[in-house]
Amino acid sequence: MTSIMFKGAKIISTGSAIPSTKLSNHEISEIVQTSDEWIFTRTGIKERRVLQNLDQSIIDLAVAASNKALNKISMDANEIDLIILATSSPDDLFGSASKIQSKIGATNAVAFDLTAACSGFVIALVTASQFLQTGSYRNVLIIGADVLSKWTDWSDRSTCILFGDAAGAAILQSCDVNNNSVLGFQLNTNGNYSNHLSIAYKQGSYPHPKLNLYQGSFKYIAMNGKEVYKFAVFQVPLSILNCLKSLNISVTEVDWLLLHQANERILSAIADKLSIDSSKVISNLDKYGNTSAASIPLALDEELEQSKISTNDIIVIAGFGAGLTWGTIVLRW
Repeated sequence: MTSIMFKGAKIISTGSAIPSTKLSNHEISEIVQTSDEWIFTRTGIKERRVLQNLDQSIIDLAVAASNKALNKISMDANEIDLIILATSSPDDLFGSASKIQSKIGATNAVAFDLTAACSGFVIALVTASQFLQTGSYRNVLIIGADVLSKWTDWSDRSTCILFGDAAGAAILQSCDVNNNSVLGFQLNTNGNYSNHLSIAYKQGSYPHPKLNLYQGSFKYIAMNGKEVYKFAVFQVPLSILNCLKSLNISVTEVDWLLLHQANERILSAIADKLSIDSSKVISNLDKYGNTSAASIPLALDEELEQSKISTNDIIVIAGFGAGLTWGTIVLRW
């Protein structure tokens, strides 16, 4: 549990981007044995967006989301000091953040990738706040973006119904401690269960008969849905309660609960355990499915676009997923 602060940090703008192609439950039912009713009753998902254009990549989504966030506050990209891209599906294994830095013209920014799957945006948000609170940087752009459609086995009914592609961005700025928005956080990892949700390495063949080395690739998404469900509904409420307790904030003071958009059943179970009314739970899962690191910033941006969040609202944000990792961050808007 960490809450040491030298300066404050606050989100000053958000943006998001989605592919134009919609993939409905009915269309998936033409690929695998399922139905719209079966998918919706078990997940809460009606459709998802997928990046179908071969000329587009995760970079395009991330750049679009970033530019929207910059344009909303008329900020020049050269004012950005740091870019953190939270993704598990970069278009380059060496990282994609530097390409985003180049394309948006943030010539003064350091840029790096952060890989933590569905917890990625929360961890990026915490990481950014540390740089701001210590005074190292003034403006940080964080992006959650994933194109898991590229790593989905479309013959696997248990996973192909879940995932979609999207990007969400937020600009954080340092501020006076009295105006600080990032109140506290808690992050956790349990690698003993990493096999429950993974895109594992696949060993290939020898590249040359004289080389005792293997060339490999990666498999598709593999998930033990029951175990991931049990993990999420047990660990996430504990994380949230511990984080709130450390800040002397009661559950009744929470205005909004923004969870990683994994599954409607998980969202409802966590809210029920916390005794948080469903009207306070932010959800757009039905339109986009599970967009991994993009799900939280995408939902946050939409909520702000609709002017639902007010000044001084307490927002509890929690991410959870592969690793297994989970984390909570509490904001005062």
